[in-house]
Amino acid sequence: MSAAPGDRSGGSVVPADGAPAPAPRWLCDLATAATTMEVPGVLRPPASGGRESAVLVLFGEGRDGPDLLYIQRNAGLRRHAGQPAFPGGAIEATDDGPVAAALREAAEETGLDTAGVDVLATLPELFIGRSQFRVLPVLAWWRVPCAVWPVDVGEVAAVERIPLAALADPRHRFMLLGPSGHLGPAFHIGQMLIWGFTAMITDRLLALGGWERPWDATATRELPEGA
Repeated sequence: MSAAPGDRSGGSVVPADGAPAPAPRWLCDLATAATTMEVPGVLRPPASGGRESAVLVLFGEGRDGPDLLYIQRNAGLRRHAGQPAFPGGAIEATDDGPVAAALREAAEETGLDTAGVDVLATLPELFIGRSQFRVLPVLAWWRVPCAVWPVDVGEVAAVERIPLAALADPRHRFMLLGPSGHLGPAFHIGQMLIWGFTAMITDRLLALGGWERPWDATATRELPEGA
């Protein structure tokens, strides 16, 4: 079962000898720092209003080192069409809170086996003005990785594990002018352009985790048509 928020007794990737290992110290330290991270003004929730939702910020250990799980939303969706995102969605009445909602949505979108996931913390609530969602990011460790794929192709176009090293690479980083006129951090890795809400969280986590490398924050691009 998944650990409760704040539980540091989770696991790591099962080593060759089959013995479980504790969650990596760097992720435990990040979980502590992220719970009190400063929320940019553009993401601060209003006093009231908005639909409650949650996303799963899932760290794993891949072939190229630590990575994060992302999805690419289908271009035909009514909200956030074609955008990259962390797995997640609205909290339903049948969910036992935001953690349960984030895990359920991740399973529905990517086929994730949540029995192999340990939840470490929840981050401060954020707000997406365009869609009026109040979002609680749930930070977790992928103790037992499994195959993931777009389960519902009507909603999810792609599922990707992106190494932290690639996200921190200055060649993949720039500032992007979004449709609302807001200038924010962005990442372009392979076929995935990460921008907006998801890029802002990624940017903060890289800084808090000590992975951020000097990059040209004056390099600005406009959002490609159809992105």
